[in-house]
Parts: sequence; structure tokens; C-alpha cells
Amino acid sequence: MAPKADAPETAELVELFKKIGLTQAKAAEAAKNPKSAGTLRGIIESHDLVNKQLDDKQAVLLAALVVPGSKLGEAERSYAVDAILDGRLKTTDQVSEAAKYLDAHPAPVNDAEFDQACGVGFSITAEELATRVKEYVTSSALAGWNNLGQAIGGLKSTDLRWASPLELKNAVEAAFLEKFGAKEAAKPKGKEPKKAAAAKPAASDEQAAASSSRSVFQEGFLGHLHKVGGNPQIHPHLREQHLAATKGIVHTRFPPEPNGYLHIGHSKAIFVNFGYAAYHSGHCYLRFDDTNPEAEEGRYFESILETVRWLGYEPWKITYSSDYFDQLYELAVELIRRDKGYICHCTAEEIFANRGGEERGPRKACAHRTRPIEESLAEFEKMRDGTYKPGEAILRMKQDLESGNTMMWDLVAYRVLNSPHHRTGAKWRIYPTYDFTHCLCDSFENITHSLCTTEFIASRESYEWLCDALEVYKPRQSEYGRLNVTGTIMSKRKILQLVKEGHVRDWDDPRMYTLIALRRRGVPPGAILSFVSSLGVSTSATNIQAVRFEQTIRQYLEDVVPRLLMVLRPLKVTIENLPEDFLLWLEKPLHSKVPELGSSKVPLTRTLYIDEDDFRREDSKDYFRLAPGKTVGLFQAPWPITYVSHKTDASGKVTEVICRAENEGAPKKPKAYVQWVAEHRASGSPVVVHETRIFHQLFKSENPAAAVPDFLADINPDSLEIVKGAMVEVGFWRLAKKAFADAKAESTQRTNAALKATAEASGPVVKGAPTHEHDDTPKATSEQLVGKECIRFQGLRVAYFAVDKDSKLATLEEAESIEAGRREGDYLVLNRIVSLKEDSGKST
Repeated sequence: MAPKADAPETAELVELFKKIGLTQAKAAEAAKNPKSAGTLRGIIESHDLVNKQLDDKQAVLLAALVVPGSKLGEAERSYAVDAILDGRLKTTDQVSEAAKYLDAHPAPVNDAEFDQACGVGFSITAEELATRVKEYVTSSALAGWNNLGQAIGGLKSTDLRWASPLELKNAVEAAFLEKFGAKEAAKPKGKEPKKAAAAKPAASDEQAAASSSRSVFQEGFLGHLHKVGGNPQIHPHLREQHLAATKGIVHTRFPPEPNGYLHIGHSKAIFVNFGYAAYHSGHCYLRFDDTNPEAEEGRYFESILETVRWLGYEPWKITYSSDYFDQLYELAVELIRRDKGYICHCTAEEIFANRGGEERGPRKACAHRTRPIEESLAEFEKMRDGTYKPGEAILRMKQDLESGNTMMWDLVAYRVLNSPHHRTGAKWRIYPTYDFTHCLCDSFENITHSLCTTEFIASRESYEWLCDALEVYKPRQSEYGRLNVTGTIMSKRKILQLVKEGHVRDWDDPRMYTLIALRRRGVPPGAILSFVSSLGVSTSATNIQAVRFEQTIRQYLEDVVPRLLMVLRPLKVTIENLPEDFLLWLEKPLHSKVPELGSSKVPLTRTLYIDEDDFRREDSKDYFRLAPGKTVGLFQAPWPITYVSHKTDASGKVTEVICRAENEGAPKKPKAYVQWVAEHRASGSPVVVHETRIFHQLFKSENPAAAVPDFLADINPDSLEIVKGAMVEVGFWRLAKKAFADAKAESTQRTNAALKATAEASGPVVKGAPTHEHDDTPKATSEQLVGKECIRFQGLRVAYFAVDKDSKLATLEEAESIEAGRREGDYLVLNRIVSLKEDSGKST
């Protein structure tokens, strides 16, 4: 039975308002005020709206017209109603503005002026909105995040007031993030204790600047980098050629080795290189450092590109170190000709001994260091032609053995490898090393800022030495601190061991911190970038606890994902004083603070399910949920329920709770509310989850590498918890289909833009750049950006969840006209993205 109405005339109005498309809740709200209810009734009757078959949006707009339209004359109000019915007015803001305009401009109405005043016909794409907002924020005198409201208000004074409020807010926040960096956490009210400052660890100037409201690209380490062309050269003409090639525009590169999957630490490198270039309206290459064919696999190339794009960046050009193998070989020959390189036949043990050995004694020159130039040239040709086996001959750079820097002790430039290359096949039997390749590829591509982590500080001297030795353009290498998350393993070798020995399922196991694992868990790319930007960029290494990363994820998800009713471990409840066929449809918002996310409809029936943790057989003073003698509310339901009795199985476990609905009179407000989902097979309620995977820390300590005898001893045996049979409200299907469709549409748009940009950027990198008979560059595909993990929601009072790729959901691929719902053969798996910050709503 329905909730008791206040009066017959009110019930009559509610039914009338429902006939034009208002929901039960909105109809009841509209009927509360006699004056506005009378106005709405008059509009319905005078325009015969009951027979017009309005959609729910039009019904909402008509209800929104009632209050501001009550002052209008009949002709003006009728004009506004007609504008809603013919589709000119589409938002409540437009309806409000229409009422103001019509109040000031009585009939007859000038259609063109009305349309202009009310934003009729306004349309803007996501890209156009982002561009408009960025231009406004960049050109304004806004001083930081404290001016966020001012910026939104200023934009709303333009035609952007007609844009979606949520999309406008998100666009402004994105522009603020780019201009000012991450938003600082709000300071607690009241005076901070005097000793608090002393208790905080000291931070570098760069860290302090990065954590301020100004952009990490504007201040601190990145803010103090040289301007384009400001890096010194051995000859002035090299600088002039560089400026001519770059046109004074920033060029950076992200140069991963394709020998494994990227991890959370790489997200900082991606953010720094792509972000710095974007901030300065420059270009960023994705350059695969593919100089070791023995360790490289095609799946890594694809995954790296996919991950970069998933994080929201599109490479200006995709290049490979192997693009330059011919040029690198020519420069190696030139290095020998300049007596800056020589062929060495020492073993690894002999080289180690010559460098001082275990005792770190005096260094000795290799016996081959003084061999004639022509002899080294001939030996290098033999290496190229396959005369030598791996380890029998290497090309070394003739650097400075007296230097205190080990990276100047005649590093290896070329070695023999009997492995075919994925791009060049069997053409080469020798391959350049990172120390020879990296700086020269940076030079070929006119990189203005070679940004890398601080473990390469010692390499900077050899980097610059080689460029100057060959008299080519010399980029400037600048080093920032790497990102480490405690309690994790980043080593590719150790992760591979975890996978091979079955401690984790694969490289994308959500318990790990590879980026494909975080993606599979459901962590949004924006949350990762928000996390990285909030840490700032400095020369100090950043060691962050995993709990801090998870807190950033919570904060990111808080206002962007819908909320669904969910019970993790269902317990059946039967409401005995409701008839067997009782059915009441309730409309609930998907987010109480973000109305733009919409609403969902859920059935309330005689049989429902609550979480088994929400019932106790023995009551206590500090327990407020369901128990003998207790009454509890059902979240967002019209009335509470009271315990009557319960049933148990042979083991004594409670299998069912019998309750009574307090649906007569005016029941007292309960002290606690519980989650629930109702059983209604006709609508597919509830949605039963085959597996809910709850992930805990994979390791027991903050430093697994310190475990004895090795990191495997620190593995947490209880890091994966699988719950079967959880239940979610039936609104899940509509949400899932919409989220997947929206993600596909966005990915298609981005893919088309990427293909266009790639076409525009095509052509040789520098004069004489190599060409290939075939193009094996990974292609931009919309599938790279779309996966089932894009379906995210908060299970109310449970956690944040995403759909796992193991799920089989036919409804996602069906035509848009087909109603969303479970299909034969479907298999639903959810991953817990992160727990809720706190569970204050549940008293224990």
C-alpha cells in the first residue's frame, strides 16, 4: 500500500501531475503548496497537457515554471509553456530566464529577442567548452583556487551560462588544475597549535612551491628550467639550427623501454613530459627506446601507447630509437675517426678489474684503448658483419678515466647481440646502448628539455660529452625526483616473478601498481594525474604511502560517480503486513549533491534484502540497526520497518528476518537507516553480482624489499577477498550501458582528433630522417580508451566499485534502442576500487 496521503484533494493533484510525466516524488512536492499547485493545475487544464504525452524533462520544466511564472499574465505564461512544449526551452535556467524576460516584455513577444535572451539554440561541444574556459582562465587575473567560484560566476555571465552546469564546473576545475596545480586541502578552522609546524618534516623549496596554489609547471623545479635555446652549445650555429627547427617551441619526449608494463612511477614521468609540453603549447614525442631486442615484446609497445592515451595524452609523434639505427651507426664510425671511440675485447671481469675491482683501487686503461683508428674501424665492421659473438667485442667511448664520475669511465657504445629486431629484422648484429643512443636521439629530435629522474644525474656528464665529441646539437638534461609508493614492488623482474609463481594473476592484477592493474581495478586516469600533480615536482624523491594515493582516489570519485543501493552479503527480509503483490516504484537521485547525474527508479516490494551486518540477534545500547525490538529506516524509502521475528538454518545462522512496515500514521524518525534492495523478478531486481573482488595490500609491510629472505616472505596471504552473491539495485544496468556508451563516444572523438593530429604532424623529424618500407607504429584505436572499468559507482555505505574485464555483459554491445538489462550468459564481476573514507553512518 502507498504512503498515506495528507488529504483527498492532494492525492488527486498528485495523480494529475503524474499524468503529465512527473515522478511520484516530484508530483508530491508540487502538490504541497496550494498556490503553486493551483497554477500548475491551471496550466495542465488550459493546455490539455494530459493528452500531450510529454516526456519527463518537459514535465519537470513545467513544474519549474510555476513559481517564477505565477506573476505572468495568461498570454505570457502560455507563451512560456509553448516554448517548453516545442523544445526551445530545455533547462530550468532557461525557464527562469524566460519568466524574467516575459515579465519585462509583455505580449506580443519578439521571438528572436526571446530566443537570444533565453539561450535558445545554444550548443557547444566538450572541446569548445574546454577551449573557451581555458582562454578565460589563462587571460584572467585570477590568483588561485580561492577564485574558483568567481571564475564560474564570470563565465556564467557569458553565453556559457547555458552550458551544462556540471560540464562547466568540470572544465573550470581542469583549467585551474593546469594553471594553478592541485587544490590544497582546506585548513581546519581555528588556530593551529604552535608546535604543529615543528612537528612537520622540512620540505624543499621546490616541494613547497609545488604544493602551493600555483602550477607545478610555473614554479619550483619545472618553473626554473631554461627557455628554449637557452641550453649552451659547443658552436653557435648549433643553437641557431635548433631554434630554426623548433621555431622556439618546447619539445619534450617520454622514452620508455618496451620491456615491461608501466607502473605508477611512470605516471609522473608521463605527467611531467607531456604536461610540461602542453603547458607551454609545445610538443611531446613518445619514443620507444628499442635497443635491446632480447627483452622487447610487441605487447609492451601496445600497452605503453594505450596507457599514455588512457591517461589523456596524445603523442605529437611516435618514434623509435631504431628509426635512427643507420644514423647512430654512422656517428659511431665518426666517433672512432675522431679517436673518441675504440673496439675493446676485454671480458666483463677484466673491465671490472680495470675500473678498480672490489677494492676500488686505481683504474687502468684497457689494453685496446690506444689501438690505431683504422684498426678500430676495421674491427667495428667485423662486429657489424657478424664476425664476433656476443661478449667478444664492444665499442667503447674514450672518455676520462681520471674523472670521479663512473659514467665517464669509457662506457660501452655498441655490443653484439644475435637477436632479430622487431622492426629491422636480421639487418643488424650490433645494437647501440642506452648511453650512446639516448642523447643522440634527443639531439636528432631537437628536444629542448630532456627531463628524467635523478638516478640519471651521473649520466648527464657523459650525455653532454658525447654530443660535444660529435659536435651535434646538445639538449639539456634536467633531473627530478622519482615517485615511489611504499608497500609495493616496482621492479619488472620481481613483478615477473610474482606472475610466474602464481602469487598474482597477471601484470594487471589489481593488487599491483602497474598502470594496467590500476586501470583494471577501476582507478580513473584523472585520479592518478590529480595524485601526481598534488605531490609537485622537485629534485627530491617522493615516497608516498599507498593510503595517501587511495585518499586521492576517494576525493576524485566523491562527486563524479553515481551512487547505487547495494548489499554485499544479503540477508532476506520479509515485510509481513504487505500483500504478496505489493509494488511501489521509488525514484532516487544518483547523487544527492550532483543532480546532473540524474536519478534511478527502484522497486519496493514485500521481499527485500539488507546486509547481514545490519542485523543482530542481540541488541545493545550502542547498536542502532535492526535487532529484536528495533525499528530502522530503509534508505530513501517512505517508511521504516520494525523487527518481528527471524528464522535460522540447522547451523543456527539467520536466514530470514520478518518485519513490519510502519506505513500507517506518522512514524517516528528512526535512529539509523540501512541499505536494501528489493526482489522484483519482472524488472530484474535485484542485480546479483557473481563475484565482488575486494583487494587489500599485497604486502604486509611498507618495505617488502627488506623482508628476509626476500620480498616473497612479505606477501599478505589475505590480500584478495572474493564475495559471491552481492546485490545491486536494478538501476545498475542503465548506468552501465550509459557509462560504456559515453566512454565509447568520447574515445571515438579523441581517436579522430589523434588521427588528424598525427596526419598533420607526419613527415621527417629532421632532414635526412630515416624512412621505412612498412609502418609498424601502433595505431590509434578507440578500443584503447574504453574498457568495462569505465563503469564505476559507489555502493552506498559500502565502497567504490568498477566492472572487471572478466565480466560478460551483452547489454553493453547491443543497440541503444534495446533496454538495458541482464542477458542470458551474462557474468558480472565487480572490483572494489577503494573503500569509503569512513563509515560513520553505521553504528556498531
